[in-house]
Amino acid sequence: MANIALRNPQFKSIAIPASGTLSTVCEVSIDGTLRYTLVKNVQPSTTINFDIAELARDYIEIAYQTDYVPQTVAIETVLTNYSGLNGTGTSYPLTAVTYNDVGFEAYGTFEEEVNPIVPFGRTLPTLLIPINEDTDEFTILAPNNQAGKISYLTSSFRGAESYAAGDTTVTIQGVDCNIKRIDCTKYGEGKRIIYINKYGAQQDLWFFLKETRNIARTNEGYKSNTITYPSGGAEYNIQNAPNKVFNTQAKQTHTLSSGYYPEFLNQQFEELLLSEYIWLSTFKKGTGVIIPVKVKTSTVAFKTSVNDRLIEYTMEFEEAFDYINNIR
Repeated sequence: MANIALRNPQFKSIAIPASGTLSTVCEVSIDGTLRYTLVKNVQPSTTINFDIAELARDYIEIAYQTDYVPQTVAIETVLTNYSGLNGTGTSYPLTAVTYNDVGFEAYGTFEEEVNPIVPFGRTLPTLLIPINEDTDEFTILAPNNQAGKISYLTSSFRGAESYAAGDTTVTIQGVDCNIKRIDCTKYGEGKRIIYINKYGAQQDLWFFLKETRNIARTNEGYKSNTITYPSGGAEYNIQNAPNKVFNTQAKQTHTLSSGYYPEFLNQQFEELLLSEYIWLSTFKKGTGVIIPVKVKTSTVAFKTSVNDRLIEYTMEFEEAFDYINNIR
């Protein structure tokens, strides 16, 4: 059973014999329910492929999870050759090809080639966060006195493990992770961004320095006739605006400064930029809430210790909803 990355094409194939086969049927079941039946007419002595990634990804409903366990779907793909066109006749050969996979909201890069599989060449068990490829060590940055969770994957299980507010190391399924603590009290308690990373798991990324918040308004307008004729003569009230405003809406943005990160954690900012699911931990009316946001920054110039000495990023996040509630 493979853990497949559904943000990439995922091809399932079957060999077509030299004779006796004119079509192939692909049946895709998601979480035990048959969802798609695809049919292709084929040529002899070839291999036929079906891309199931987008079909299966439609059934991953990503939402913020307090437990940080990666959200997945179980996928069964059955390929059967038939003697007639358009999936008719008898099956040939009698044994179908069956693939059983677990689909993740994950992606592999071009260098990871076709049909990328989570966790992209690592030995299981492993943590589902970026690794320092120079040392094969895991490290995260977190504020002082902040607890958190880290997702992991074994050969038969996916889950998440907590670390305590005072921990500087944590061992999860036999894998060590260093926790570098940062004092950010000068600017508050830090801002926590949660995003679905390359491995299809929720991950925290802390921004330790200052935050600025902005609001931008949009509206429409029209010109109204304000003249009245109370006594036969025309007049208008100067308090009644002839240029009317309607459909006023607003968006809030948060500009966050990361503080100083080691160079090998550049991958976290890359994955944040490429993520399609992002949340911000903030306060509304004095209560801690998790709100959806989008990365408004579209380009990040990766910094290195040689070129920049200190590696710090400033990124802008836009709230993924209208400020004036219009949910109907």
